Amino acid sequence: MFEHELFPGALFFCIDIYAFIASRYMVKAFIRLELIFNAGNVTFVASSNYLGIQQIKGEIFSVSVIVTMATEVAIGLAIVLAIYHNRKSIRIDEFDLLRRQ
Repeated sequence: MFEHELFPGALFFCIDIYAFIASRYMVKAFIRLELIFNAGNVTFVASSNYLGIQQIKGEIFSVSVIVTMATEVAIGLAIVLAIYHNRKSIRIDEFDLLRRQ
C-alpha cells in the first residue's frame, strides 16, 4: 500500500520537471519549481505516515521546505522585477545579462 501513497508525488514530480524544462517565462519556471518541491513534500508526508504515528519527521521537514520555498519566491520575484524593470521582458531565452559583451 505504500506504493499507492508515493505514486502521486512521483507523478507530479515527473510532470513538473518536464514543464520546468519547457517553460519560457521566469514566473512559470518559479511556479513549476514550487510544484516540484510540493511533490517532494507529498512524498515526505507519505513516508512519515508509513513509518508510524510517533514519527512526525516528514511533516516537520515539509514545513521547513515550505518556509524555504517562501523565501525563495520572495527573492526570485525581486530578481524578476529587477530584470523586467531593466529589460522590459521576462523571457528566459532573452535573459543575457551575464553574457560577456
